Amino acid sequence: MILSDRSIKSLIQKGELRVDPFDEGLVQSSSLDLRLGSEFARYREGGVIDVKEGPGEVEILRVKDHIDIAPKEFLLATTLEYIKLPPYLTAFVEGRSSLGRLGLFIENAGWVDAGFEGQITLELYNASRTPIRLYVGMRICQLVFARLDKEPERAYGGKYLGQRGVVPSKIAQDFK
Repeated sequence: MILSDRSIKSLIQKGELRVDPFDEGLVQSSSLDLRLGSEFARYREGGVIDVKEGPGEVEILRVKDHIDIAPKEFLLATTLEYIKLPPYLTAFVEGRSSLGRLGLFIENAGWVDAGFEGQITLELYNASRTPIRLYVGMRICQLVFARLDKEPERAYGGKYLGQRGVVPSKIAQDFK
């Protein structure tokens, strides 16, 4: 079942769903908008990213106001908000239609597992032929919450639990 604005606000007020900082104006009829943080990451150009070795060189960018994403460029970004889902709630990350219509793809593998806690790392890709300027603090994506039919045997406890800031891939840990 997808949660309504009333349910989202109620869970936040009860402290069962944590969103910090929380702005009630970001609650939509069936989702919660999240804003763009100030930290980004770019993988080095050239060579091969070996998933067994990890992403290699990663340039971390901290901006105060805005960032321009070049055509066909891929960046990691973080949300301003730190979230904590209870073990009975999962969330889908969806890009905003207004940004998609400019050619910006926003993803995070699309899913936030029940029990996840942290800032969400987003994958941004400019599919257009024109640079796109994004501003720190702007609405960048939305979370759509769904209640699980039963509480899971095991809530999320993976390698990204508690992440703060932009977090590059930790795929190499899968091979250890």
